[in-house]
Amino acid sequence: MTATVAAGPATAAAPRVSVARGYRFELVKLVSQWRIRLLVLACWIAPALFVAAVSQQSSLPVDTLFGRWMHATGWAGSLVVLGFSGTWALPLLTSVVAGDVFASEDRLGTWRHLLVAVRSPRRIFAAKALASLTVILLLVAGLACSGAAGGVVTVGNHPLVGLDGHLLSPGDAAVQVLLAWVCVLAPTLAFAAIGLLGSVALGRSPMGLLLPMLVALTMQLAQMLPLPVAMRLALPSYAFMAWNGLFTGPAQLGPLFIGIVVSLLWAVTATTLAYFLFLRRDFTDLAHDGSGRRAITVGALPLAGLLVLTAVAVAPATSATGSGIEQDKVQRSVATAFAHLYRLQTEQLNRPDVTEAQLKASAACTKGSVRVAAEGPGNDWRCVVSWHLPDVEATGSAIYQLDVTADGRFMADGDGPKEVNGYFLVRTPTGDGPNPLWQFDGNVELLSTSKG
Repeated sequence: MTATVAAGPATAAAPRVSVARGYRFELVKLVSQWRIRLLVLACWIAPALFVAAVSQQSSLPVDTLFGRWMHATGWAGSLVVLGFSGTWALPLLTSVVAGDVFASEDRLGTWRHLLVAVRSPRRIFAAKALASLTVILLLVAGLACSGAAGGVVTVGNHPLVGLDGHLLSPGDAAVQVLLAWVCVLAPTLAFAAIGLLGSVALGRSPMGLLLPMLVALTMQLAQMLPLPVAMRLALPSYAFMAWNGLFTGPAQLGPLFIGIVVSLLWAVTATTLAYFLFLRRDFTDLAHDGSGRRAITVGALPLAGLLVLTAVAVAPATSATGSGIEQDKVQRSVATAFAHLYRLQTEQLNRPDVTEAQLKASAACTKGSVRVAAEGPGNDWRCVVSWHLPDVEATGSAIYQLDVTADGRFMADGDGPKEVNGYFLVRTPTGDGPNPLWQFDGNVELLSTSKG
């Protein structure tokens, strides 16, 4: 009894641990883990080494967006890293960091000690969520800075060719690359929130750690299917690709804005659900291993409902129907990119300058046979580009085979004539150089209402 009475005033006099102090404690716990330190080191070093190594090779990853320009400018390397990160690296990082921040306490059996020290589940949740967010932001910053530094140091601060063929100055390229990395923070937060939800709902189960990566993989597979554009935009993973619109003129901001809003909605919803589950958890059960039924009813079903609601809201708000890939859009994108790149080739060959207005470039595109409607993704698109030169009566024409993906990106492969796009090199006054009209990437605007 004496011990109890003596301990009572001491306990009552103990100050409550603030969120800031708990945040510092959780941040130190995360950074002290060897796997987190390795991730930080890898994110700040590996992209620079990768970009530097690939930029020095004779063959480039031309099947990757902006990969064909890694010899021309250092900013292309950072965008190649961004494309890979959105597909694999960022979902994996959120799994390792956010997907384990609560489950680690279950494995170590330290919940009772933490609750006695902090005396507030709300403060514990806030501290852990903020600490994991800080580490994730540090990792994303490392990927962005390392990839850009490796490219600029190795190749140089040169202009970048956009997805519609227009040339961005080094300053504009730097700004657009930075904006692209900032935009992918929204879907990264969404998957981090899914990681928090899995870590809380599934306890020490390995599924909590793998949940963000599994969700990301499922959404990537869905993005490869010919889904309606409204359903595609309702997935937070689309924001990992929507930054492509920053590199067209004018910028295609509609899909990017929708992708960011959808990702933030997923982030807020998943974090709220994780908070709700955490406050109602029984911490006296040392064998707690998560509740599969609760994870489905409180976690999966609300997120599935959010997916349906956003898809229903996007369709009427944007007048988006079908795949969003239509004949007129493809023809307009191909003609615009060809006109810009034709001017670039003209400058390479020291020919008289010509403007896009003077060229009057147009494209006639078909898909498959004449019996098939020219719409939707596929590698059976064929375009004939026509243009006019000042004081020349004859009309120039060139043929391209197109591979259009479901997200609107396409690669145009030149199929003649040889003098225009039939060979990957052109003979310039200073020697052979890459032919910009041989192959080029482009982006079809999925939403007719998006404006730059």
